[in-house]
Amino acid sequence: MKSKRFFSKFWILGIVLLTIGCDQFSKELTPKKVEPRQYIPVLGHHFILTNVENKGAMLGFGQDFPLIAKRIVFQGLPLLMLFILLYRTLTRPNLNRVLPFAFAFVIGGGIGNLIDRIAQGSVTDFFQIRLGFLRTGIFNMADVTVTLGVLLLAFMTVRGKKLSF
Repeated sequence: MKSKRFFSKFWILGIVLLTIGCDQFSKELTPKKVEPRQYIPVLGHHFILTNVENKGAMLGFGQDFPLIAKRIVFQGLPLLMLFILLYRTLTRPNLNRVLPFAFAFVIGGGIGNLIDRIAQGSVTDFFQIRLGFLRTGIFNMADVTVTLGVLLLAFMTVRGKKLSF
């Protein structure tokens, strides 16, 4: 049983680290290849590559907060919550098989954006999707993995799976 739990922890940490690595690599590459605020159509005008710095949270929320409030709300609280979530995911026995992976995506993406917020005070965003009336905000790989994790959790909830954590 211990080897199975170790294997599960290995996969969880692997997903977290891979998510962080892909996110940081893409954020390192973007400023080298795309000028700030430049719009590059990749698939027609449906998938756009750009380069913006987001000093707030999702869609720029809180970018005008005072510096101390930004540090507490966008750095301190997420750091605490991600640490707790990672600890609980790694130490909780008998979790649903999908739940640790969903949390690993959320944790990895959260840490990826947190690294930027702490190191630079902003997050590099560079993707946008435009499909008819559907237009996303500008986002990055960390946002994709957090969304994937949340969608997995929502899917499990809709299917009636117990999500006790």
